[in-house]
Amino acid sequence: MINFDSVRRREPVRASFTNLWDIDDSSYFLASLRLRMPAPIRLRELIRTIRTARTQAEEREMIQKECAAIRSSFREEDNTYRCRNVAKLLYMHMLGYPAHFGQLECLKLIASQKFTDKRIGYLGAMLLLDERQDVHLLMTNCIKNDLNHSTQYVQGLALCTLGCMGSSEMCRDLAGEVEKLLKTSNSYLRKKAALCAVHVIRKVPELMEMFLPATKNLLSEKNHGVLHTSVVLLTEMCERSPDMLAHFRKLVPQLVRILKNLIMSGYSPEHDVSGISDPFLQVRILRLLRILGKSDDDSSEAMNDILAQVATNTETSKNVGNAILYETVLTIMDIKSESGLRVLAINILGRFLLNNDKNIRYVALTSLLKTVQTDHNAVQRHRSTIVDCLKDLDVSIKRRAMELSFALVNGNNIRGMMKELLYFLDSCDPEFKADCASGVFLAAEKYAPSKRWHIDTIMRVLTTAGSYVRDDSVPNLIQLITNSVEMHAYTVQRLYKALLDDISQQPLVQVASWCIGEYGDLLVSGQCEEEEPIQVTEDEVLDVLEGLLVSNLSTPVTRGYSLTAIMKLSTRFSSVNRIKKVVSIYGSSIDVELQQRAVEYNALFKKYDHMRPALLERMPIMEKSASNGPTEIVQTNGETEPSVVEPKHLPPVTQPVNQANDLLDLLGGNDVVPVIQNTMPTKPASAGGELLDLLGDLSLSGGPAPAPASSVPTSQPSFLMDGLSSQPLFNDIAAAAIPPMTAYNKNGLKIDFTFERANPNPNIAVITIHASNSTEADMTDFVFQAAVPKTFQLQLLSPSSNVVPALNQGTVTQVIRVLNPQKQQLRMRIKLTYTLKGSPVQDLAEVNNFPPQSWQ
Repeated sequence: MINFDSVRRREPVRASFTNLWDIDDSSYFLASLRLRMPAPIRLRELIRTIRTARTQAEEREMIQKECAAIRSSFREEDNTYRCRNVAKLLYMHMLGYPAHFGQLECLKLIASQKFTDKRIGYLGAMLLLDERQDVHLLMTNCIKNDLNHSTQYVQGLALCTLGCMGSSEMCRDLAGEVEKLLKTSNSYLRKKAALCAVHVIRKVPELMEMFLPATKNLLSEKNHGVLHTSVVLLTEMCERSPDMLAHFRKLVPQLVRILKNLIMSGYSPEHDVSGISDPFLQVRILRLLRILGKSDDDSSEAMNDILAQVATNTETSKNVGNAILYETVLTIMDIKSESGLRVLAINILGRFLLNNDKNIRYVALTSLLKTVQTDHNAVQRHRSTIVDCLKDLDVSIKRRAMELSFALVNGNNIRGMMKELLYFLDSCDPEFKADCASGVFLAAEKYAPSKRWHIDTIMRVLTTAGSYVRDDSVPNLIQLITNSVEMHAYTVQRLYKALLDDISQQPLVQVASWCIGEYGDLLVSGQCEEEEPIQVTEDEVLDVLEGLLVSNLSTPVTRGYSLTAIMKLSTRFSSVNRIKKVVSIYGSSIDVELQQRAVEYNALFKKYDHMRPALLERMPIMEKSASNGPTEIVQTNGETEPSVVEPKHLPPVTQPVNQANDLLDLLGGNDVVPVIQNTMPTKPASAGGELLDLLGDLSLSGGPAPAPASSVPTSQPSFLMDGLSSQPLFNDIAAAAIPPMTAYNKNGLKIDFTFERANPNPNIAVITIHASNSTEADMTDFVFQAAVPKTFQLQLLSPSSNVVPALNQGTVTQVIRVLNPQKQQLRMRIKLTYTLKGSPVQDLAEVNNFPPQSWQ
């Protein structure tokens, strides 16, 4: 025995060592020491030790100590316990600690001849290596050798590793070996080779054809493991290649037969799960059938019967059956199935909604949401169950139920659905209020049965969730109220009552302030016919608006609405002096926006008081921005309704200055001046107006033109600037009883005129041209120009487009405003320029048959 006490003193060691063995070779001495070092602890003991750690720091200390011992063992090339050390290292890796220093040890274990070593080595390679590290390429040769090993379990290890982490280079090198194993008669190896082939195809899709011959025979295998993996392989190939998809469609009858055997087969203990034969294989076959039957009538027809069988014969009491039914529903919805089968699928989802499992209910709601557009009526049958899901405690289910409820809204159920959704809006969490309010706004705008119902619904949303609505809700509601002329008194009274109850909902306060400013006189006069009018005085209304200005709850935008409303009431109420005082106070406000408003309003009171009534007149009916665009009929939730097609963004129509000379030839004389399209005057109107100078001495009769000075005084502003005079240009556009007329109809181009009379100035006629094209090609670069006698004044606004669609699929509109102060018969020369099939076309025409109502 060695005296270890003397080892520490070094000098006596040699003597003792020499005396015992008579050898002075120190390497032999160190080897003997290693033989007598304690063996590393087993994996089970390490797990037990780590679990005794009370803190994270204590656990880290244990791991670091064990890692140090493992590193020392690796440095000493200890082959005896390499397998045990790598296994412990993998456990540490699973706990989240670094274990990269064991990568090369895994390769050494793979090269070992022992199965136990190979098993741990391949497991370590799958966990510690990936294709981003070049080390994994060193094991390519070992995997190739093991794929040709005489033991099937070693071959299985190599197949698993290649299928888990093989790079594209490894897959290219070893694809041939995998293909050989795919043809073997060993079921154990065939199923592993099929899964490995899936990985090879994902990494190198061009190798797909290599596996095609071997794949054809896989479905004839009776082993369920081979069948399962072969279906996975077929699915992967069909998803990645349209050619493979077309090739494998002929396998649909065989897949149907396999699925039918699974359903009809009796109890099989090795495949039975909760009374259902191999549900995993059934699910995989249903997924493959879904891919093969999509957009293919023949394949869909071949699988309709078996899908109906699965849907009706599968037990729903267990989760296993629900999984199969869910895959069946998805397959039915994706293929070209019969209508009765689709109704059956939706009824299955409806039964899922009654399941106690939250996951199943969520899956059903998500699936119904995807199918509601294609099978709206079938989903409608389950509306009550879907609405009940709004009361579910689960947040995800409530959100899906809310989205599906809005998708189910149509003109027939709008009242009932809105009642439920508004109740949900009252009680839902704040995270739902914004989406729910937006959905109510959109649904009400589409399907509102009446204007009053629409207004009541929007006001209910504003009072319930006003702080959560979108930014565009306020202008949209103002537009709705403005266009509902008969509801003005009712609306302002409802909003005034809401304002007295709650001023914390800022969008509601803004809409109410605007309406009170516009229709405050109706509120005070008590003209409401829809409900019992309330008695309100002018001072009470002003008190409410002034309270909004000083309230801490009011935002700067709300204060701006309130100040503008007070200013508007100066033309509707008699308390002008009080309003002046309020406005003057805010001329020194620290809010720049509010201060600017107040200063401008003060200037109106002092310098332009004669213009104030005209400037503060009621707003005219507002038109939507896309109202000039063409419309088409679209299908929405099973109902047909007109929809405005968004106009394309077109470049502005430009006209060169030299085109003015072209219109001089309209009548062949020098007394003709054209009107060039103009959207914004660049100079203020001077005496007689800029357009009077622009038109010059135009006379359609060719005789001497009358002098305009006698009919249009020099002090009168141009009609373009009437908005700043005592009478506004358009207080309200009232459609007069003026019949339309066709001004031009030639070469497929038709120009129709419609007329409106501007109030309160009856001397202004508003003419809207509608250009349509009956030819087979679009008319591009379309330009409409017009000239009138000098006794008239004309303004030509920009057109809605410069392309007239073919086959009367749309129209181009353009507005002409004509001032006729002398009430003379209206006459006009027009010039049309466009390009048809690449050829420019230009034509002139004279319009003298205007209806008398348009100029009298």
